[in-house]
Amino acid sequence: MKAFPSFSFLKHHQINRCILQFQTNHEFLSVSRQHLLSKRSVNTTSSFKNNITCQQPDADVTSRGSKSRVFPRLQNVTIDRSQDVFQKNRKQAERLASEYKHLLNESLAGGGSRSVERHTKFHRKLLARERVKQVLDDDSSFFELLQIAGMGMEYGSIPQAGILSGIGRVHGIECLVLANDATVKGGSIFPISVKKQLRLQEIALQNRLPCIYLVDSGGAFLPLQSEIFPDKEQGGRVFYNIANMASQSIPQISVVLGHCTAGGAYMPTMSNEVVIVKRIGAIFLGGPPLVKAALGEIVSAEELGGAALHSSMSGCSDHYADTEDEAFSITRDIVATLNLAPCENTSVSPPPYYDPSELLGLIPEENQHAMDPYKIIARITDDSRFQEFKKRYGTGLVTGFSHINSHLVGIIASNGELSDTAATKGCHFVQLCCERDIPLVFLQNTSSMTSSGQTPPSGEYSLYMSSKIKSHAQMLASVSCATVPKITIITGNAFGQDHYLMGGRAVGPNFVFCWPNAKVGAMDAGEILQAMKQDVNMDEETEKKMRGKLEKQSSAVYASSRLWNDGIIMPEDTRQVISRCLAITQRNITKQQKPLLRM
Repeated sequence: MKAFPSFSFLKHHQINRCILQFQTNHEFLSVSRQHLLSKRSVNTTSSFKNNITCQQPDADVTSRGSKSRVFPRLQNVTIDRSQDVFQKNRKQAERLASEYKHLLNESLAGGGSRSVERHTKFHRKLLARERVKQVLDDDSSFFELLQIAGMGMEYGSIPQAGILSGIGRVHGIECLVLANDATVKGGSIFPISVKKQLRLQEIALQNRLPCIYLVDSGGAFLPLQSEIFPDKEQGGRVFYNIANMASQSIPQISVVLGHCTAGGAYMPTMSNEVVIVKRIGAIFLGGPPLVKAALGEIVSAEELGGAALHSSMSGCSDHYADTEDEAFSITRDIVATLNLAPCENTSVSPPPYYDPSELLGLIPEENQHAMDPYKIIARITDDSRFQEFKKRYGTGLVTGFSHINSHLVGIIASNGELSDTAATKGCHFVQLCCERDIPLVFLQNTSSMTSSGQTPPSGEYSLYMSSKIKSHAQMLASVSCATVPKITIITGNAFGQDHYLMGGRAVGPNFVFCWPNAKVGAMDAGEILQAMKQDVNMDEETEKKMRGKLEKQSSAVYASSRLWNDGIIMPEDTRQVISRCLAITQRNITKQQKPLLRM
């Protein structure tokens, strides 16, 4: 008796079913389209996966009374390119972008030409980027993350923290890929490398992404072992995460392309499936040098823990590959067996009505907290349409609904001081989005304490601050406990407690990106200096050095190199980045089970 129907029968059966399904869907879509054209209705399903408008771009319709569009188009958001201030702002933005791209190219170069030559010619291995390219369906689908991690560290620059990483598609399935770059310090693991691995695993867990580890590591950098080994959020946490993700049915796949020594040996042996490559792959707790030192025996890496041993005797590996090419082919086949649905193609959506490239001229050289959030929203949303929520209340925060590449989103944008009423409004809106399963997009540009300009009279200050603290606590709680995806773009300042309320790293957003002009810190550098000078006398030279240090430590490059965000993006690419993040996050949304608290 046959366990399964024959291939020919199965194929014939599937073809008939597909034809029937196509005919049914075609009839349904035809009727639906006529219904939409006649009734001007929209898809109002609560599922984020299906939150896609069923409309085609049409003529410009801006009046509130028209029913041919879901939301009104934003008005009064035109930017005059001919103004001197626009040109000045644009030059400043281009300068910052150029500086970042120079550092990015340095990071992407890995360990340099000599290390690359040794890796490819002497060790006869593929480079990390070539390996990732062979695993993925299409190199263009690779959404690279944490690109300048490790640059300018106290112990020297570690390009990309020694790990090439990002999200790409394998058989249409979004997967998180981590590839050790052995050209960087021989693939040694530094403290920043561990931090990067943990952040990537957090992304995988939060978005339920299968993990593919392309392992080629030299083990921990022992002079810094105290910052790598003992604590909770250090090296051992990587293995804890592998075990817990596997227990939650998030696949873990390891491809052994180099040595997995000491603790690194647990990465493949704890994975769901393992591929190991002949000659170059090896797994052992102690390598040949340690064996010689302890026992006086000379043994090769292949004999001690090579592909043949682990594939035929220990069982630590599930698949034996003669070459790297074969290993990547096997890896792709493993992903095909995961029984996961491929990503759905996003429907065609209208681009922003206003040119996104104008965002470069919107960023002021000074006082960047004064950026108009409506002008940003108009240049990242479908056809620049936005349904504002509580427009007249708590105006220090802009909240409302829009579409980004057909994904329905709730947008929360800074617009000056985050007052008590603004925080109350933000709390209400966050809970509203959670109730409706609508992802949140934060456009963060907080005001500094001295720039808000809304300090009340001295007699009312304590009452004002008490009210503000309560409202801030409510919004912080709602953002922290939000059950929908959160995507944060730092467009300007990220100062003080407002940073947390606006989707900062601490409240667990799915992704955080920043523009090159972003500043991240407890306070503005000038405010910190003012506070310090109250307790410490500073001469002019000391103050100048301290200001330079504070400004450097609050820069976007400093923040990104230390993994305070997931990368720096160009302002004109903001829409594309958010769209990709939304497509990635749609796999994991939990229904809100709590009542809506309006105030």
